Amino acid sequence: MRFTSTPRGARLSRRLVSLRLHEWGHPWTSETNDTLSLIAAELTANAVRHGRVAGRDFHVRLTEVGSTLRVEVTDTRTERCPSPGDPLEPALDEESGRGLLLVSRLADRWGVAPRPGAPGKTVWAEVSGEKGPPGTV
Repeated sequence: MRFTSTPRGARLSRRLVSLRLHEWGHPWTSETNDTLSLIAAELTANAVRHGRVAGRDFHVRLTEVGSTLRVEVTDTRTERCPSPGDPLEPALDEESGRGLLLVSRLADRWGVAPRPGAPGKTVWAEVSGEKGPPGTV
């Protein structure tokens, strides 16, 4: 789905990720839903804060293949590209800079790929998730 590059767009995308996970059998309160929703929140916040180009939206894609869940966030900015190496921990008195550190700790794998056929990049993260018992809410 496509969202406006605003804090509201980031918030709505995180809620949609959580809803889809619930519909796919990963209940609201499951560790998988919580983890992937937090990762999506960090990636979309980064897309809004660091990847925003005026008048351009960001895209979120959520897929599940076997037990692997993948969230991808695509923006249109190419010159601000994170490094999948171990992110540096910010100083204790820094107010920001922990988003990708959280992603690197929560995700099984994460990375960055160029946006095919257009300017920009896709930051993705994968988590191996287990489904809750049928009927779990």
